[in-house]
Amino acid sequence: MVSLPFSDQFATIYGLAVKLSVATDADALLVMLDGSTDWKAIKKAARRTKILVVADLEEELDGAAEEGLATLVLDMEEAPVFEKLTQALLEAVADDILEPGANVIAVYSGFEEGKIDSISQIRMDEHLGRLTVRDLRQLETSVSLDTLKLVLDLAIEVGREGREGKHVGTLFVVGDTRTVLALSRPAGFDPVRGYGRKERRLSDRRIREAIKEIAQLDGAFIISADGIVERSCQLVEASHANLTLSKGLGSRHWAAAAISKTSKAIAITVSQSNGIVRVWQNGEVMLRVASFRRAMKWRDFDYEPPGVSE
Repeated sequence: MVSLPFSDQFATIYGLAVKLSVATDADALLVMLDGSTDWKAIKKAARRTKILVVADLEEELDGAAEEGLATLVLDMEEAPVFEKLTQALLEAVADDILEPGANVIAVYSGFEEGKIDSISQIRMDEHLGRLTVRDLRQLETSVSLDTLKLVLDLAIEVGREGREGKHVGTLFVVGDTRTVLALSRPAGFDPVRGYGRKERRLSDRRIREAIKEIAQLDGAFIISADGIVERSCQLVEASHANLTLSKGLGSRHWAAAAISKTSKAIAITVSQSNGIVRVWQNGEVMLRVASFRRAMKWRDFDYEPPGVSE
């Protein structure tokens, strides 16, 4: 296991983050590490500020909980720093560690792995809707809480990241699979057809990454209550009778409202225009989550060498 000493440089950056948290009346200090460190020093230097320590591996957080620190394991070793921070904040909200509107000071390795060198202030009410695990529990459904959280996190990632620089919208229909499949038909080729259950389980990160690629195609994902992707690229043909939607919501949202009204399923939409995620039940929007802003994408510098003078 890699150790990250609480060096003078680490202590200086961390001390500045603590001062910023006090000056801005922050709700929490998020420390994202690449290895274990001196948890007593982390706690002592932060005074009374709430601390959340985040790492990719569980062993990197050994001893942190014993010092009274909140911990979160990401399992995202290959992901960019921005995505790790985003996922940490989303999971912290879902696990009731942070409130959706929290003001958070984050300390992390932004430029050099293994060296704490960056501080960010994140006002989460500018990025997240008011979503907590309590909200999910209020949905009267047979779908497991773990499955709902998986699908919601996946939908938020689709809304935030898009694909190849373009916005992506999609629809997930979760639970009451038999009824939903009876009201759906293929929009074309189904990329998940023919795979075993183990190869279609959303708890596998590789499957979720594959789903984000497929989300560019037309149609909905049909997901069982225990988190198995049963079908993709499906056209939902439930009745729209007696439904009323807000102006500006398109066919994907109508389909979500209709299928959640006609069945016991939970529908989750990602808006292609703005990445907003909506959770539908009984034909109505029950929860609304605004995704984080998109990560900055670097573009190659356009350069033409000067022409040879004649």
